[in-house]
Amino acid sequence: MEWTGARYADQPTVQVATWIDAPPGRVWELVSDVTLMPEMSGELLSARWADGATGPAVGARFVGRSRHERFGEWETTSTVVACDPGREFAWAVGEPAEPGALWRFGLRPGNGGTELSQWMRMGPGRSGLSFAIDAMPDKEQKIVFVRLREFERGMTATLEHIRRRAEA
Repeated sequence: MEWTGARYADQPTVQVATWIDAPPGRVWELVSDVTLMPEMSGELLSARWADGATGPAVGARFVGRSRHERFGEWETTSTVVACDPGREFAWAVGEPAEPGALWRFGLRPGNGGTELSQWMRMGPGRSGLSFAIDAMPDKEQKIVFVRLREFERGMTATLEHIRRRAEA
């Protein structure tokens, strides 16, 4: 990832992609099951469906508990905002109308396999990162850049875990 000088209000994004030698249906089973994500993430400790939801559907909510060496532990509630089996699974962290982050898996079938991408956008709502920026406003661009790089590394590792599971 190259330096962009982005600020949080710019709603910066990061995306990674990989090819998986498995059909979209198999990949979809993995990316849409939020309870599996902690096994594939270095930051997410647990995830569970909330409010009676038992699986992916637009409007379904889930609670995730995460940990970061600099930020400590926290819990967020996310809402599924896109759920197109075999194509797209996306969720808003926090308030869907103004999320702290928006995350999306995109699946594209072809040649007997699936191109899987993971994308995220910071903001526009406040997030845990907002507290670090509030404390050091003169370092906002660096804080945003470092966090985007961390997300990029984590997303790359997550896609590799999904690829290995889907191809097994």
